[in-house]
Amino acid sequence: MCYTVAINKKKEELARRFKAAFDDVTYDAAYAVSGFVHPKLPVIFSSSPEKIGVAQWGLIPHWVKSREQANDLWNQTLNAKAETIFEKPSFRSCASQRKCCILVNGFFEWQTNGKIKTPHFIYLKNQEPFALGGLWDEWTDSSTGEIIRTCTIITTPANELMAGIHNEKLRMPLIIPHGKESAWLSTTGEEATKQLMIPFDTTRMSAHPVSKLVNGRSGNPNVPVVQLPVSPEPVQGSLF
Repeated sequence: MCYTVAINKKKEELARRFKAAFDDVTYDAAYAVSGFVHPKLPVIFSSSPEKIGVAQWGLIPHWVKSREQANDLWNQTLNAKAETIFEKPSFRSCASQRKCCILVNGFFEWQTNGKIKTPHFIYLKNQEPFALGGLWDEWTDSSTGEIIRTCTIITTPANELMAGIHNEKLRMPLIIPHGKESAWLSTTGEEATKQLMIPFDTTRMSAHPVSKLVNGRSGNPNVPVVQLPVSPEPVQGSLF
């Protein structure tokens, strides 16, 4: 799955890389941010592919009736499995027409060795920002009238690199190859969509172990050092 991302690039760099202009919006740049705090992320929506807007992470379907129902659902829709987006009630109404590109420059996953869980930072070898394939929706809070745009990150089976890192769940976020963003945003229909939801090329990715600061339990993870490589913890071997 994918619950922690990095988006510490400036607006100008994102606009240049994705050939899109920013709407009058702001997002908090983050070296590491958890989906469970529902941050606003920079997003390109299928409805306006020439612009970069923002959406809160964790999809709230438009049919949700109340804030209480939305809060109950929010943490369950941070990710959407590629295999079931046309089946699950939370995603199927968005799966054909409401695709988006969620802009990041990396993400974090944890490798399990016995009782040791080692966080890794994963990014592209060229270190450019890239797009994660997602879905979006708009929900109206009936108590306030506020219209909220939200999104979810689609996940696929892990490629070779990610299978070695995310070695329990064997999943990875859907990475849209450079130059294919428009195709992802404009594609409709189940079969055409499924053809684009494939694991990214391992040879174009890099990863390294990072500090457990990214866990957020021993300090603020939103600092540059959270992305820097560290030596992995030794794994305790058997004495017999």
